[in-house]
Amino acid sequence: MRLVIIESPFAHDKNDAVARHRVWRYVRVAMRDCLMRGEAPFASHALYTQEGVLSDWDPSERALGIAAGFAWGEVAALRAFYIDIGRTSGMLKGIEEAKRLGQPYEERTIPGWEEL
Repeated sequence: MRLVIIESPFAHDKNDAVARHRVWRYVRVAMRDCLMRGEAPFASHALYTQEGVLSDWDPSERALGIAAGFAWGEVAALRAFYIDIGRTSGMLKGIEEAKRLGQPYEERTIPGWEEL
């Protein structure tokens, strides 16, 4: 299995439960998509922002999470950008990091993902 970093939109208003549910659901679908492709995905933004780990709303903790995700990204074979619900500033940083490393990356969509 090749190691793949998942980049997906995760930004949302912390008071918007519908948006929060949508981004969490989407990252889970993206992880499943990678697994079904025979890949071993890692989605730092879904792991590090869980309650009790790091706060995505605290700029210093957000920066720490991005740095930790980039450290894992250095060993990945690919960065997969899932774009069905848009692109965020964090995803743009991920593209810059992939370019800096000379790492392959690709954009992916999941047809009909909302019905899954």
